[in-house]
Amino acid sequence: MQAVQREIAQQLKVQPPFADRAALDAEVARRVAFIQQCLKNAGLKVLVLGISGGVDSLTAALLAQRAVNELREQTGDPAYRFIAVRLPYHVQHDEHDAQACLDFIKPDELHTVDIAPAVRALAAEVKALEGGKPAMVDFVVGNTKARMRMVAQYTIAGARGGLVIGTDHAAEAVMGFFTKFGDGSCDLAPLSGLVKNQVRSIARSFGAPESLVEKVPTADLEDLEPGKPDEAAHGVTYAQIDAFLHGEPVSEEAFEIIKRTYEKTQHKREMPFAP
Repeated sequence: MQAVQREIAQQLKVQPPFADRAALDAEVARRVAFIQQCLKNAGLKVLVLGISGGVDSLTAALLAQRAVNELREQTGDPAYRFIAVRLPYHVQHDEHDAQACLDFIKPDELHTVDIAPAVRALAAEVKALEGGKPAMVDFVVGNTKARMRMVAQYTIAGARGGLVIGTDHAAEAVMGFFTKFGDGSCDLAPLSGLVKNQVRSIARSFGAPESLVEKVPTADLEDLEPGKPDEAAHGVTYAQIDAFLHGEPVSEEAFEIIKRTYEKTQHKREMPFAP
């Protein structure tokens, strides 16, 4: 079991547990520097990120805002900006959490785009959805929501000459828990290689409210099961996923679920098939 765990962890470039606060702070600094280098390499000065109200986007946003704050201080150039984007589907049931995240992040700019009209218009035009089973239609449209959110972010980034930040991390990557060409698409992924507990630890190190740090994670894409917890979809807990990725003992059932899901979702972590 441990050999398989090590192999998967290496593939996902999983970072070891933080030994102490100094190690955590060093990792934060490394990832802030990574974001800054991405901007410099691209010759751009703007970062764009959708804020959902969950700890992943909260943590990525805190890293991004610190990155541009430091660049402004170092260069004296006010063009370095972080744009936070709210992307509700009409009315988000946990909007209060999203607003609490924004209050704590204090982004340079905030844009709001309601994706509902675009998603509904597209779904109405797709004849293949007509007469489909409700669960299938709900699932497909849920993925369309994720892709439309990324379309909106890239539209803003294109208009402002910026890079789009993704929130994927190792605990989501191993489960393929992202929409292909939706939230799985981005220009840079500063949380890559971290397990869920490390993402929470980084948010906590910034002083984020515990209610946001420990909020129950949910993709919240399906209308039939609004707010469905990620762990209910996974069949395992994030604690078990984190332990698996750090080579710690897990139950045989959890091991098989994670391994099977990793193999089944491999196509999501690769470039498109080519001859």
